[in-house]
Amino acid sequence: MKKIAVLIVALAASFTLGYAFNNIISKHNRDKEHVRKVTGIGGIFFKCKNPGKLKDWYKEHLGLVMNEYGSTFEWRQALDSTKKGFTQWSVFRDSTKYFEPSKKDFMINYRVVDLVGLVAELKEEGVVITDTIQTFDYGKFVHILDIEGNGIELWEPNDIVYDKFPGGRTK
Repeated sequence: MKKIAVLIVALAASFTLGYAFNNIISKHNRDKEHVRKVTGIGGIFFKCKNPGKLKDWYKEHLGLVMNEYGSTFEWRQALDSTKKGFTQWSVFRDSTKYFEPSKKDFMINYRVVDLVGLVAELKEEGVVITDTIQTFDYGKFVHILDIEGNGIELWEPNDIVYDKFPGGRTK
């Protein structure tokens, strides 16, 4: 009788631990699926023959306020409207090497929350990461390629510092 009671207790404990472990693993996977990797667009960059002339055209015809690097759009963050966010519009000379190894004439910069964690996850998933994370006062950056060779810049911004730059970021 004691052996049966011990066996029942052992089975119950095993079942309970298995159930708890399964819930923990399932919750971890659900949380990972719901993490927002990209939180917005940090910038739109493209190549052109004459950046100065093209910036003047956008200023004259579309009213973009220009600085040395292009135009910076300021907005309020959706999750906390007391915080500013920024999107940079920039043109680069068509001979720039900044988009390499991508051969495309454009690059999109995406805002992210945890660049180090995201890069580790992207490496596990086999995504091509073209450089190492670079850290500046106004945020961290890294470059990746999508499956069609489009260059993507990931930016974990420090919007407080970015806001203090008269012309936006200085890259």
